[in-house]
Amino acid sequence: MAEKTTEELEQLRDLIDGVDQQLLHLLRKRLDLVAQVGAVKHGAGLPIYAPEREAAMLAKRRAEAEAIGIQPQLIEDVLRRLMRESYLNEKDVGFKQVREDLGKVVIVGGEGQLGKLFGQMLNLSGYQVVSLDKDDWQQADALLDGAGMVIVSVPIAVTCEVIREKLSSLPEHCILADLTSIKSAPLTAMMEAHKGPVVGLHPMFGPDVGSLAKQVVVVCHGRGQQHYQWLLEQITIWGARVVEAEAPQHDKAMQFVQAMRHFCTFVYGFNLCNEGVDMESLLQFSSPIYRLELAMVGRLFAQNPELYADIIFAQKDSFGVISHYLENFTKALTLIEQQDRAGFIAEFERVSQWFGELAPQFRNESRAMLQSVNDLKSH
Repeated sequence: MAEKTTEELEQLRDLIDGVDQQLLHLLRKRLDLVAQVGAVKHGAGLPIYAPEREAAMLAKRRAEAEAIGIQPQLIEDVLRRLMRESYLNEKDVGFKQVREDLGKVVIVGGEGQLGKLFGQMLNLSGYQVVSLDKDDWQQADALLDGAGMVIVSVPIAVTCEVIREKLSSLPEHCILADLTSIKSAPLTAMMEAHKGPVVGLHPMFGPDVGSLAKQVVVVCHGRGQQHYQWLLEQITIWGARVVEAEAPQHDKAMQFVQAMRHFCTFVYGFNLCNEGVDMESLLQFSSPIYRLELAMVGRLFAQNPELYADIIFAQKDSFGVISHYLENFTKALTLIEQQDRAGFIAEFERVSQWFGELAPQFRNESRAMLQSVNDLKSH
C-alpha cells in the first residue's frame, strides 16, 4: 500500500512539475509582450504606470478567476508581482526625452545614492548628466558651464549652505532644484541665491527602489514653473505621481510622516537593545504582523545613521510633535497603571471612529502584506 501511495504521489508531482514549466514559459511570454508595450509607450512618451488600465485589468481577471473556481486574490497577487517585474524591465528600455534642448544636468551630490538614482533616470531619458561632489568644487565652474539644470542632492544639514555659498552664480535660464526631505528652508535658500527657475522636489521613497512606478514625488513650486513644467512631465513618464504642496504644509506633514515615525522606530530598537532582548526568541514566537514590525525596525538600523539624524533634527518643530507623542504615550500608560480596562476600550473606540473608513481599508491592505511576510518565513 505504501509503495502504491509513493508511486501515485510521484506521478502527481511529475504532472505538477510539468505545469510549473508551462507557467514559466507563459511568464516569459508575458514579460516579452510587456517589453514590447514598454517600447511603444516610451516612444510615444506615455507613463509606464497607467492606473486606470491596471485597475480595469485586475477587476476583469478577478472576475474570470472566480468564474472558474479560483480565489480572485490569488490571480491578483500573481499579476501584481508580475507587474512589478514588468516595471523594472520597462525602465531598461529607456524613456522619451521631454526637453531635448536642455543642455547638461549637473547633480550636486551625484555620487550619493539618491543623486545616482536620479542621474540614472535622466540618463535613461537621454539627458547628459554630470556629477559634482564635495571633492569637485575646484572644477565647479567647468562642470556648471552650460548647465540647463542643477539638482542639489546633499545631506540636509549642509543643503542650504551649499546652495548659498556655491550656487549663487548660475546662468539665469538654469533651473535650480533640490531633492531634500524638508522644503521651506532649501526653497528659500534657492530663491535667494538664484534669480532663475526654482523648484523643490521631495522623492517619497528610498534610493533602493527598482522603479519609480507608483512612487510619489512632492513638488513645491518656487519660481518660473513654465520653465520646469517639462521636468514634472518627465517624472510622470517615469511612472511616479507628482503631488503639489506648499512648502510649510509639506514640512508640517513630514514631522509626522518622517521625524516622529523614524524617532519612534529608533526608540523601539533602542529599547530592544538596552533590554538585551533575545532576537532569535522574538522571531521564533513572532506573528506575521510582529515580524513585519521587527523588519521595519531592522531596516532603519541597516541604513546610514547620519541620514536619519538629519531627518529627525532638521526641523526644530519636530521636537514638539515628538513631545506630544510622549505625552499621549504617558496618558495611555496611566490606563494600564490604573488597570482601567474600560477606559482603554473607550479610547480605542474613540480612535477607531476617528480613523473611520480608513481603519478597515488599512486592515485589508495589510492582510496581503502579512501573507507575504508569512510566506517568506523559514522554519
